[in-house]
Amino acid sequence: MKIGIVCYPTYGGSGVVATELGKALAQKGHQIHFITYSQPVRLNFLNENLFFHAVYVPNYPLFQSPPYELALASRIVEVVLQEKLDLLHVHYAIPHASAGYMAKQILKKKGIYLPVVTTLHGTDITLVGKDASFEPVVTFSINESDGVTTVSESLKNDTCNLFQVEKEIQVIPNFIDLERFKKLEKNHFKTAICPNNEKLLVHTSNFRKVKRIQDVVEIFSEVRKTTKSKLLLVGDGPEQVYIEKLCRDYGLQDDVRFLGKLDAVEEVLSIADVFLMPSESESFGLAALEAMACEVPVISSNAGGIPELNINGETGFISEIGDVKDMVKNTLFLLKDENLPIFRKNALKQAKRFEIANILPQYEEHYERIRELGIRN
Repeated sequence: MKIGIVCYPTYGGSGVVATELGKALAQKGHQIHFITYSQPVRLNFLNENLFFHAVYVPNYPLFQSPPYELALASRIVEVVLQEKLDLLHVHYAIPHASAGYMAKQILKKKGIYLPVVTTLHGTDITLVGKDASFEPVVTFSINESDGVTTVSESLKNDTCNLFQVEKEIQVIPNFIDLERFKKLEKNHFKTAICPNNEKLLVHTSNFRKVKRIQDVVEIFSEVRKTTKSKLLLVGDGPEQVYIEKLCRDYGLQDDVRFLGKLDAVEEVLSIADVFLMPSESESFGLAALEAMACEVPVISSNAGGIPELNINGETGFISEIGDVKDMVKNTLFLLKDENLPIFRKNALKQAKRFEIANILPQYEEHYERIRELGIRN
């Protein structure tokens, strides 16, 4: 199949999933065309089946804000006409689903049928999408999509509760490439970070309030009182300055390292003992899955789809959002030498359920079903 993929090209979960999906589909022989405003960060190689089409937005003085949605819709039409695409897969509802619908209607006038699949990833539904400014358009775009998927049962339920959804929604979970995300031998790295055999806690995110990184710092502050430990924070974002000050206020600055954005995050995860994810909203928890694939158990909140991934008492522990005391207790339990190997083994076993080879056929079957329905109609 010739498939167009529209996504955000950033480090966010939806862009990462869309890019990795496209790369995997290309390796199976599908022709994949990415359509977005810059090359996706995970699109780090090209082969004969991978293509990138940049969206250019005119910057006229008349526009207070660049009309990206209109430029995107026009670019989709151009690519479909030039490349004879069979299907368009848009990731994240705003503004991709509505741009996809607009492109579909333009092509319909030209006698071309373009089936559109929309994948909902989380904040496009639970945060941005339910805003009164966007809700009517999001509802319309979902219902006008030929196929709709979500990354967890939790997000499917949220979508149905927040919007008047008329379409059937299929849950296709996020996935992991176990060839990339696996425990690597990085003992020299661990020794450099933890020269006195300290335990290592890790958190990765985009440093937004919803990630509750202050809870990460508070958990670490308490754990450090009884267990020699270090903390690595991977990523950056609007909360970083506040978190840096919080670490200084707690006197933790010598034991906390801010690593910024990393492409090879699996190298950090390979030396971690515990992964912390105390988020107040998480549609799936892709960062936790990456940690589990590297044999790192997870301490998490019970937000959104996390409990579908992190099995309480097996791959880690789940606490109520904001219950730092319980997370500290569970972290200390995990860090005991007699407990950690068991949870590491369980974490990897669970991650294997989400291996991309198991998830990719679900997308392919969904594409074929949507195409066949369109042809019959």
